[in-house]
Amino acid sequence: MVHITRALLTALLELAEDRDPASVTVSLAVTPASELDAALPSDRVVFTDMYLPETGGSVTAVFGMDLSTPGAAGRFITHPDGTLAVTKADDLHEVVFVAIPPYGMDDVRAFDRSGIGRSMVIVDVEPPSDGIDLSE
Repeated sequence: MVHITRALLTALLELAEDRDPASVTVSLAVTPASELDAALPSDRVVFTDMYLPETGGSVTAVFGMDLSTPGAAGRFITHPDGTLAVTKADDLHEVVFVAIPPYGMDDVRAFDRSGIGRSMVIVDVEPPSDGIDLSE
């Protein structure tokens, strides 16, 4: 079972719609359920954050590898052609979310790296803020 926040999924689907008909690949990060106000077992993780696709583009161009997404636990990929499955051309990860037009909540599925579907649960929680404490 794969957990993703509604806010993250909404943002990813909006990004997909904005970029259509170009495909999108976004690296995703997780937060331990124990750090969230969610009714989930503490050993679970929830996809809560994304690394913007343009982040580190110049570094990647120079060094030939993606140095901008440390610790990415998954990927969000769009298939504007309507293929709701993992393909050989996709950047694979442990968890891959694939979305197709019209990019609604019912147009996305989760898969493992071998393309086997996984149950996806959308959770309504906010990730912890990692902002700077300016109160001191």
